[in-house]
Amino acid sequence: MRANDRTGIKRRLAQLHKQLVALGPIMRGSVVVIGTRNKQPYFSLNQNGKTRLIYLGRQRLPQARECSQNHQKLKNIVDEMTKLNMLLLKKDW
Repeated sequence: MRANDRTGIKRRLAQLHKQLVALGPIMRGSVVVIGTRNKQPYFSLNQNGKTRLIYLGRQRLPQARECSQNHQKLKNIVDEMTKLNMLLLKKDW
């Protein structure tokens, strides 16, 4: 796709929009392991300058990872959409 291909840009934006709809559960934050001898998984979120931790255990670990990975995918999709929309605005299409 070239920078002057309006149709290609619009097509890519539609694909990205479909990816957004299909993402599933999203949470900002990350899975961390705390402990030296007895390592335990936690979900970590920095909110208003304070770190919040939620103990996960083995049962909730996969769900927390999925939510965190989906958030990263969301950020990547939004970044690409922003670049494409900037091109559209710049070209005044």
